[in-house]
Amino acid sequence: IPLLPGSPRRLSPQAGARGGQGPKHGQQYLKMPSPRAPGLQGSSSRDPGQPCGGESARSSSVINNYLDANEPVSSEARLSRMHFHDNQRKVDYVLAYHYRKRGAHLAQGSLGHSLAIISNGEMGKEPHAGDPGDIELGPLDALEEERKEQREEFEHNLMEAGLELEKDLENKSQGSIFVRIHAPWQVLAREAEFLKIKVPTKKEMYEIKAGGSIAKKFSAVLQKLSSPLQPRVPEHSNNKMKNLSYPFSREKMYLYNIQEKDTFFDNATRSRIVHEILKRTACSRANNTMGINSLIANNIYEAAYPLHDGEYDSPEHEMNDRKLLYQEWARYGVFYKFQPIDLIRKYFGEKIGLYFAWLGLYTSFLIPSSVIGVIVFLYGCATIEEDIPSREMCDQQNAFTMCPLCDKSCDYWNLSSACGTARASHLFDNPATVVFSIFMALWATMFLENWKRLQMRLGYFWDLTGIEEEEERAQEHSRPEYETKVREKMLKESNKSAVHKLDTNTTECDDEDDEDKLTWKDRFPGYLMNFASISFMIALTFSIVFGVIVYRITTAAALSLNKATRSNVRVTVTATAVIINLVVILILDEIYGAVAKWLTKIEVPKTEQTFEERLILKAFLLKFVNAYSPIFYVAFFKGRFVGRPGSYVYVFDGYRMEECAPGGCLMELCIQLSIIMLGKQLIQNNIFEIGVPKLKKLFRKLKDETEAGETDSAHSKHPEQWDLDYSLEPYTGLTPEYMEMIIQFGFVTLFVASFPLAPVFALLNNVIEVRLDAKKFVTELRRPDAVRTKDIGIWFDILSGIGKFSVISNAFVIAITSDFIPRLVYQYSYSHNGTLHGFVNHTLSFFNVSQLKEGTQPENSQFDQEVQFCRFKDYREPPWAPNPYEFSKQYWFVLSARLAFVIIFQNLVMFLSVLVDWMIPDIPTDISDQIKKEKSLLVDFFLKEEHEKLKLMDEPGLRSPGGGDRSRSRAASSAPSGQSQPGSVMSSGSQHTNV
Repeated sequence: IPLLPGSPRRLSPQAGARGGQGPKHGQQYLKMPSPRAPGLQGSSSRDPGQPCGGESARSSSVINNYLDANEPVSSEARLSRMHFHDNQRKVDYVLAYHYRKRGAHLAQGSLGHSLAIISNGEMGKEPHAGDPGDIELGPLDALEEERKEQREEFEHNLMEAGLELEKDLENKSQGSIFVRIHAPWQVLAREAEFLKIKVPTKKEMYEIKAGGSIAKKFSAVLQKLSSPLQPRVPEHSNNKMKNLSYPFSREKMYLYNIQEKDTFFDNATRSRIVHEILKRTACSRANNTMGINSLIANNIYEAAYPLHDGEYDSPEHEMNDRKLLYQEWARYGVFYKFQPIDLIRKYFGEKIGLYFAWLGLYTSFLIPSSVIGVIVFLYGCATIEEDIPSREMCDQQNAFTMCPLCDKSCDYWNLSSACGTARASHLFDNPATVVFSIFMALWATMFLENWKRLQMRLGYFWDLTGIEEEEERAQEHSRPEYETKVREKMLKESNKSAVHKLDTNTTECDDEDDEDKLTWKDRFPGYLMNFASISFMIALTFSIVFGVIVYRITTAAALSLNKATRSNVRVTVTATAVIINLVVILILDEIYGAVAKWLTKIEVPKTEQTFEERLILKAFLLKFVNAYSPIFYVAFFKGRFVGRPGSYVYVFDGYRMEECAPGGCLMELCIQLSIIMLGKQLIQNNIFEIGVPKLKKLFRKLKDETEAGETDSAHSKHPEQWDLDYSLEPYTGLTPEYMEMIIQFGFVTLFVASFPLAPVFALLNNVIEVRLDAKKFVTELRRPDAVRTKDIGIWFDILSGIGKFSVISNAFVIAITSDFIPRLVYQYSYSHNGTLHGFVNHTLSFFNVSQLKEGTQPENSQFDQEVQFCRFKDYREPPWAPNPYEFSKQYWFVLSARLAFVIIFQNLVMFLSVLVDWMIPDIPTDISDQIKKEKSLLVDFFLKEEHEKLKLMDEPGLRSPGGGDRSRSRAASSAPSGQSQPGSVMSSGSQHTNV
């Protein structure tokens, strides 16, 4: 361990004079200690000559546990890899950093054996140069030395806060060092009271009763039927029982059932308490930065993480939560089982627990929508032979001669050649899809309402009521980047004020208040850059969509020149264009994610929560536009601006705007939606979520192997838990997981009228996605910090917005993209017998081929008969009418019917959604009743315990052996947090000497 009290820049000539002969310029010395007993070393006494000033105290090392380099503790002798080397104190948190020594060599006359480090890192008098037992160190890198001093001060402050640290020796030229942190009972009790952590009381668990007798019987039957699907975990079996909890208080220790202090707080709570201390501990050497996040951002430390509960694939018979989660949750073989949500919450914290609870509810809600979607698809398959318009299109006797699809190279063609497209369109364009669209809009509302109810239920069972204070506390911790910006601003302001003070002695209070925070003027350049960059990215997406349109037009024209490829032009162009769109979407998704993060950093949000919310909004906006812009084009814009024969709209000279197939654009929309949705899910899941982490892990393993030249073989055979966790991928948040599911939710709801099978593919994907995410969290990621939160935050608002927007989009898909409204108008207004016979002829207009522009007529026409009139799909007046080729009355009638349908559909579905929202209460009735019941139980329990306490105090034999333990435990609870009273009931992990 670097044991210099200060950097070379801090060594003054006076310090050298006090110690006798000072060190030579550029040289520093460490004292070789005398041989000591092997194993752990205690605190060494301070040398009387050591200065006691604040500077030397801060600069000295503060670690109180070391390993002797001569006698390392064997890993095989360790009872647990989750504890300090004394096998008693549990490792609650780990700090890791990489160190590097430069020019280290032994001085003349120095001893040849390995270096044993003074246990508390303190030095005696300044050593004489060249004395026996001195080690001469070469000049250290200034930045590395400064980081070392900042680490020492930060660790000293952690010790001042009551934490206990253990650290290995820096006995190699470079490598990784782990600082293990243990929180003793006094610190845990103090912080639990400060954080108001709710803990179980002595009151026995009480049952959460169902509503009535019928509900009880139904619940019992349902539980029996679902018993094979339940995970075999202890937390999941008692989902009808709840502990009576109360915020921890050292003055009310008699309320809690404290049997073993080491296990009273679980590992996630212990690490959360240590993390809170790490976040608020300051470091004056690092520009007064606050917290471990700032130090990691400044590369003082490389990582900070809690430990996993052992190995998930260990052959030992000992079962830990991580292994249990792997066996019952994180394997693909248990895909049919429910998730052990309570165990997930216990191990990973409430934030991750809520994500998997939301994902599980969303996946279960996809089951009924998938069943109905399959029924709608099968209905289309069953009625395909009864569809009159497709039969008319396939009937070759009708002989509808259609106008050429392109200039010169395209010939006239028969409508019957598009029979296959028309029949396939009926699978998705039938009356059942309208009913399914209404159902999916109500489905989205019911899903969100049920999630609110489940969220309230989980909040009650997980004691998340009254968590607002914790969220307010989280707002107090500023991000490191924000502190840096404020510091730069204050430095700039102080330089300006120094100049102004020469002229005036008065300063304005408002300016002083603004110095320690960023105003809108400071952030304006960031906002401007955000607006310009997001606008550019959206314009880039639209330009790429336009580029794909140009590709389709030019490719279709090129393929039409060849007789061999002319018959498959539409299929070839559609398939290749969709694949290009998919590749572009996947590439831009990754780019936009990085750009959104960079833009959010430019804004310099103050807190992590604000940073996360702004990042989510930017990433969602960019990825939404990227994923759905090609689909919106096909659904609402393709074929709307084609023109008509004789007056086509041209993109470039000779290249007309593309038009829809004779059966409409709905089939092409279905193809586009299905390929993009399936491609995103398969490629992103298999390559990005599985392949990329494995490649990173392999690269990190190879890097560690190249740097492992100095590591001993015993350590490599028996690595510690902190070494194993350090090799895992760091946890970066839930934003990618949520974003993937939100985009999928959009595919399921926004265009479900064109693709009823979307819920089926989403369900199949999510069954794998749940286990994929579970395996990633259990086996491939470091253990995240347990974060308490009462909801899923801004994601719920995004889901609600997509649900409302889906009503409008489906209304326009049915009204504009499909032929549902034109068929209704024809059937009830123009048909002679109330059927769809003659519908195809009704939708086709006439064009006189003699009026084609010069140079656009088909060259070398091979059509069987001479063509005088060709047909095209539109509602226009015939050539013999007074106003030829103008929009007909039918066009305006159909247009008004489409707009009326959009208004009626939107208002009807919105009304039904509001009705569903009103009928389903946000808080379940049994939970609201239990909340009231719990309050009365808590009051009764308090009165009972207070009565027993007063009864014990009134007894004459209060100090008898029978009551001594209890009184002493109360005395220990009221002891100061940093001290242990004699005779107090201490855990084995806290029986030690604080240094």
